[in-house]
Amino acid sequence: MNKNTRSVLLITILSLIWGSSFILMKWGLQVYTPFQIGAIRMFVSFLCLFPFVITSFRKIESSRWKYLLAAGLLGNGIPSVLFPLAETNISSALAGMINSLTPVFTLLFGIFLFRMKAGAYRVLGVLTGLAGAVILVSARSGNVANPGNPDYAWYVVIATLCYAGSVNILKSKLSMIGSVPNSGFAIMFVGVPMGAWLFSTDFLERTMNVPGAGFSLTCIVVLALFGTALSTVLFNMLIKSSGALFASSVTYLIPIVATLWGLWDHESIGVFHIAGLGAVLSGIYLINKK
Repeated sequence: MNKNTRSVLLITILSLIWGSSFILMKWGLQVYTPFQIGAIRMFVSFLCLFPFVITSFRKIESSRWKYLLAAGLLGNGIPSVLFPLAETNISSALAGMINSLTPVFTLLFGIFLFRMKAGAYRVLGVLTGLAGAVILVSARSGNVANPGNPDYAWYVVIATLCYAGSVNILKSKLSMIGSVPNSGFAIMFVGVPMGAWLFSTDFLERTMNVPGAGFSLTCIVVLALFGTALSTVLFNMLIKSSGALFASSVTYLIPIVATLWGLWDHESIGVFHIAGLGAVLSGIYLINKK
């Protein structure tokens, strides 16, 4: 398989996995708190990946550990809580739409922190994407009975900022480390403390006593195994082979998948949502235009 074909295949798989993650978080919220969902997700991901990296401790240079910690916090730990927290008041489809801001912030981080070059198209793309973001975070979502609080959309914006920082760290500071060790050690830094905290909460009580807990827990475990553990490895592979900006463009397809799930789950999607998403995706196109 040549490089281009592999990159397209990786983007397709990641789009399906990550595009489905927003509805899984929504279903997890039927029983668990946003912080518990994040903790379950990170702890299960850690348990899944750690056996594959336990023999690689000595292969990691001491100077790289701080970057692995930063990548774990920005790329996994913080967003794993911010997304379900946002979805307590906005729809899963809107969360998926706002998530498409990641390439815009990836470029801004690259320009200001990693000396990436910015041309006229990229500047115009950033401005267009940010205009779309303003439209999206101002639009109400949810349903007629519960229109939600649009201010919670800012939690998703903060999460995309975290993702953008992580993408640039992975490309500029950790590209020499294999994809599996990269993911495993980054998640280790957040999975262990979040797992320890999880069992100090009423997690077990909810799991045993709340109706529907089995379904909600299954959704979060699936999210952890595929949406975090597997997808993080695949995304690191994509970054190493195709670059940070191309890799972050996976968000072209993520909102489409998220929107289809939202429509299937009877979420309301208005004209402003479509307009805002169109502006963001147009901005991403301009950013990637040569």
